[in-house]
Amino acid sequence: MARHPYRTPRPGRLVRRWPDLTALCVATVFFWLSLTPSLVPRPWYLQGVIGGITAAIGYALGALLGWAVRAGPGRLPRCRAARRHRARLWQAYYLTAAPLSVLCLSESARMQRTLRRIQGLPETLTWHSLMITLITGVLCAALLLAARAVRLGTRALIRLLCRFVPRPVAVVAGLLISVAAVAVGTRDVVFDRGIVEVASRIAAATDRSTKDGIVQSGSPHVSGSPHSLVRWEDLGYEGRNFTGSVPGRRQIARVTGRPARDPVRVYVGQRAADGFDARAALAVAELERTGGFDREVLAIAGTTGMGWVNSTDAEPLEYLHGGDTAIVAVQYSYLPSWLSFLVDKEQAGRAHRALVDAVRARWLEEPAAERPELVVFGESLGAYGVEAAFDDAEDLLASVDGAVFAGTPQFSPIRRELTEHRDPGSPVWRPVYDGGRHFRFAQYPVTDLSRPPGPWAKPRVVYLQNASDAIAWWSPRLAVERPEWLEDPLGPDVTGEMTWFPFVTFWQTTVDMAVSYGVDAPHGHRYGTGSVEAWVAVVPPDDWTPADTHRLKGYMDARDAPY
Repeated sequence: MARHPYRTPRPGRLVRRWPDLTALCVATVFFWLSLTPSLVPRPWYLQGVIGGITAAIGYALGALLGWAVRAGPGRLPRCRAARRHRARLWQAYYLTAAPLSVLCLSESARMQRTLRRIQGLPETLTWHSLMITLITGVLCAALLLAARAVRLGTRALIRLLCRFVPRPVAVVAGLLISVAAVAVGTRDVVFDRGIVEVASRIAAATDRSTKDGIVQSGSPHVSGSPHSLVRWEDLGYEGRNFTGSVPGRRQIARVTGRPARDPVRVYVGQRAADGFDARAALAVAELERTGGFDREVLAIAGTTGMGWVNSTDAEPLEYLHGGDTAIVAVQYSYLPSWLSFLVDKEQAGRAHRALVDAVRARWLEEPAAERPELVVFGESLGAYGVEAAFDDAEDLLASVDGAVFAGTPQFSPIRRELTEHRDPGSPVWRPVYDGGRHFRFAQYPVTDLSRPPGPWAKPRVVYLQNASDAIAWWSPRLAVERPEWLEDPLGPDVTGEMTWFPFVTFWQTTVDMAVSYGVDAPHGHRYGTGSVEAWVAVVPPDDWTPADTHRLKGYMDARDAPY
C-alpha cells in the first residue's frame, strides 16, 4: 500500500475502475459538509443517507474537475516521476481523510446535541459514527456504480451507431438516447410504476379503513351520520376521523363553563361525488341541511393529501364559540401529502377554489346582517390549497372575515407575496407586511402577535410559522442559491452553526421535512395549540377574556388528540 497506494486504470475498464483521486477528495469534503447541522435534529441513519447522496454529488463534480484538469495544457506526463507524485497524493489522502472524518463525526454529534438543546429536546443522542460512515460509503458506491453502468451502456451504444452514421452524429444521438432512457426509466418505471403505484395501493386500502376508536356520529349536524347526504362509507379515512370525533355540546360546556351547541361538521369524501364542482355542491347542500349558514362562524378547512383536517386547529374554534360553528371540508386525494405534493399538487388548489367559490356564493345569499363570519384555515398542504383558492392577498381580505394558516409551504402564493414584499428590516422568518395591518406571523403567538405594536385591523390573518420548519423553506433553489432564512438575524430556534453549502443544504432540508415531526412545538413542523391564540385574535367572541384563553389553552395542551 505504501509503494502502490492506487491501481493504475486498465484500458477499457469503466465500471470496476479505481476511483479518481480528485473526485474522491471532493466526495469526502461533501461528506464532511453533510455532517453539519440543519433545521431540526436528525437520526444517524438519515445522516448516512444524506452523506451518501451528497458524497456521490461531490464525486461527480470532482470527476468533472479532474477531467477538465487532465484535458488542459497542464496535464501531468505519464512517467515515473508523475506516478511517484500521484502515489504521494494518494498516501496524503489516506493519512488525512480518516482522522479528519473521525473529527468531523465527533463534531457533528456535538452540534446535534446543541441543536436538540435549542429546540427543547434531551441532549442524549444516539450517533453511530461507524454506521453513518458505512451507509455513506455503500450508498455512494452504489450510485457511482449505477452512473458508471449508464456511461458504459452509452459508450456501447455510440460504438454501435458509429457503424451506420459518422462519429459526431453517433455521439450526439447516443447521449440523447441515454438521457431519454434514464429519464423515462426513472420517472415511468421507478417512480410512477414503482413508488407511486405501491404508495397508491397502500393509501387506497387505508382510505377504506377506520381508525380504532372512531365511530359513526349520530348527530344530525355531522356528515356521515344517518341523517346525512354523505354516506359514512364515502367519507374516507380522514373524513371519518374528522366527523367521528366532533365534541358535543356537553363536552364544550364542561371545558368553557358556558352554554353550548352541537357543532356542525360537514365533510365530503372523494368517493361521495365525481369532480371538484360536484363535491363542492354536495358540501353546500350538507351545510344547508345541517343549518351551517345559521351559525355564528362558518369555517372552510383546507385538507392535506389524504383529506386530513388537524383537530387541534378545528376544536379551538368550536370551543371558542360554544359550538355555534360550522366547519366544511372536502377530500381531493387519498394519497399521502408528500406524494400528493409530487404528483397532484395543483389539484389541491382547484378543489379548494371550487369549495370556496360555492360556499361563498351561497353565503352571500344570506342577509348581510345575518351572515355568519366566514373564515378559512389550513395546515401544511391544506394551507396551500386554501391560499390557491384566492387570486392574491387583497382577494383574500375582500372575500373572508379572517384566516389561520399553519406551516404554509414555501410555494404557497399569498405567503410568498407577503414575504417578498415585506417591510424593510423584518426577517424572512418573521415578516412584517404593511406594518402588520392585516397579516401577522407568529412562532410564539402570545408575544409575536403583538408585534408590530400598531393597529391590527379586521379581517385578520395569522400565519403560524416556525423558523425551523423545513416544509416552510424547502425549495429546489436551495441546491444552488443561499436562502434568505440563513441570513442574520437567524430564527430563534435555528443554530448559528448551520451554514449553506451547494447541494448539501438542499438534501439536508429535504431530509428535515421527513423528520420535522420529531420535535416538540413550536419547532419543526409542529405547531401544537398555537391555533388557540390565533383564533382568539382572528374571531374572538364579544365576552371572551384572557382567563378563558388560559383555560382553553390548558385543556388543549392536556388532551389527547382524537386522531
